[in-house]
Order: sequence, then structure tokens, then C-alpha cells
Amino acid sequence: MTGSVREDGFASGGSADMSPEQRVPEWGGDQLADPAGASGLDGDLGIDPTELTDEDLIREMHSLHRTRLDTLRHAADSALANHLRRTAELETEYLARHPGREVDPSRLRDA
Repeated sequence: MTGSVREDGFASGGSADMSPEQRVPEWGGDQLADPAGASGLDGDLGIDPTELTDEDLIREMHSLHRTRLDTLRHAADSALANHLRRTAELETEYLARHPGREVDPSRLRDA
């Protein structure tokens, strides 16, 4: 059985196996198809994460995670794509700075 295609071009069924990036039409992988038109910021979504202090990096990630659900549920596709890209940039920088970060044993699952 195949799912019908909704008005926005996405299949009504089977989207569970697609990543959020694949569900957003403007998402082009490494960059937005038209970042200047999508954000009005000439593609610049903030300070380069490598230039942020540790404190600023954590503050930026906190802000993105705080607004995540609202962005996912209610923002335009271009805003969601911007949010996904910025989150990936900041989290990648955090992991690069803290490769041996402390893992809480209570968060581990039995194999």
C-alpha cells in the first residue's frame, strides 16, 4: 500500500523513516538552497561556533534546545532548516572541544 501525497509534496505515510532534514524542502545537506531569502541574513545565522567562548557556545545551544519543539511544530520550513543547521554547527563544535566529555553512567543502557 502506498501513502498519498499531501499538498506540501510529502507522502502522508512512511515519513517515519525519513530524517528531519529530508522532510524539509529547503534543506540541501550542507547548506540551505537559498539561505539569504530564507533568513534575510545573507546566509549568516550567527557567529561562527569556533569563535564563541565555551560559555557563549553553551548559551547558544541552550537557547536552540529551549526553542526546539516550538520551531519543529510551528515554524516555517526555512526556519526549521536554519534551526537544524545551526544546532548541528554548535553541537559539532562542542563535541570537537570536548571529545572526552564525561558520560553519566546512569544514562547508559545495557547492551
